[in-house]
Amino acid sequence: MKKPFVTLEQLQPITDQYPTPFHLYDEKGIRENARALYKAFSWNPGYKEFFAVKATPNPQILKILKEEGCGVDCSSLTELMMSDRCGFRGGEIMFSSNDTPAEEFALAAQLGATINLDDISHIDFLKGTLGYIPKKISCRYNPGGVFTLGESKEGFQVMDNPGDAKYGMTRSQMTEAFKRLKELGAEEFGIHAFLASNTISNEYYPALAAILFKVAVELKEETGCHITFINLSGGVGVPYRPEQPANDIAVIGEGVRKAYEEILVPAGMGDVSLCTELGRFMLAPYGHLVTRVLHEKLTYKDYIGVDACAANLMRPAIYGAYHHITVMGKEDQPCDHKYDVTGSLCENCDKFAVDRMLPKIDIGDLLVIHDTGAHGHAMGYQYNGRLRSAEVLLCEDGSTRLIRRAETPEDYFATAIWD
Repeated sequence: MKKPFVTLEQLQPITDQYPTPFHLYDEKGIRENARALYKAFSWNPGYKEFFAVKATPNPQILKILKEEGCGVDCSSLTELMMSDRCGFRGGEIMFSSNDTPAEEFALAAQLGATINLDDISHIDFLKGTLGYIPKKISCRYNPGGVFTLGESKEGFQVMDNPGDAKYGMTRSQMTEAFKRLKELGAEEFGIHAFLASNTISNEYYPALAAILFKVAVELKEETGCHITFINLSGGVGVPYRPEQPANDIAVIGEGVRKAYEEILVPAGMGDVSLCTELGRFMLAPYGHLVTRVLHEKLTYKDYIGVDACAANLMRPAIYGAYHHITVMGKEDQPCDHKYDVTGSLCENCDKFAVDRMLPKIDIGDLLVIHDTGAHGHAMGYQYNGRLRSAEVLLCEDGSTRLIRRAETPEDYFATAIWD
């Protein structure tokens, strides 16, 4: 059973201060999770988490993570600018982008970020943009094919299809890229790869690590390059459904350690630092979309209309993603009513839940939509003239703080040319 990190008694005064809908974040949970991650990888002296800014691009959230030792992974100009304004410096910034404009490479270099190249053609593009190649640089690897993990009675579990992903270089391109970069003055090299998204398995990271560690050993032998770091990227998921087991980051860290000692250490590469780029794992469970029931419509189905919509949380609308819903104050009541929980966009896909069994819902009830701390507010938009909601931080001491105000019609009209 999924439980909110707030009670109805806590939530009522918060909604008196901040009108629904809004995204609420749990500072205590965020900090505890970051500390658990660092503990799991403490065996690697150079380990660093580069939080994926795209997941939750809020300056106050980034500052909390910075206090917990995290860096940032950026993929756009504005993410770089935000990270700079939040005080991240040099080696605390990883820049992993694709189809990158020259101005973004230029700013990344100016900030001293570690640039992670997505394509072999970007080497000459970067050289032409900067006039040089940074001494420390990384390349993104794509092994192609289908990535499988483990074996069950049904066969190997298909995790994802890297061969269909637009990201990264082939194996032969990695060798060519390292040689070319070394010729152009690079001295420290890194390897990055992302093979699967939102995995609910303690085996994914160790399996990915083993792949990258073997490639690192091969590249060192083939090119003579000094590989100083390996970036395991993201992909460690969260259990959106209540019946799904949560990943155990301590078990994951131990699995990576075993692969490190079996592959890198015998090859004389026991000084390699590890990096991660976790977004969803770091933040998703520590965010709720709080919304109030406005209407109930009885036609061919029982529809519950709330004051949030897909502009506040896009994932269910665009690909049917499951987000658990708690009817606040009714957690112990039987889920004996079937509802579609809908928003107000003029699109039939604007539904937070379809045929969801929930307790009886009344007008005015507060609903908490779980696991919106990553890829929630960040994916908001203004279609249909609906405006992005506020973001509120539930502080460790139980107080709350507004960390992004809700948009207004003036914000919506600000870029329009009226004459």
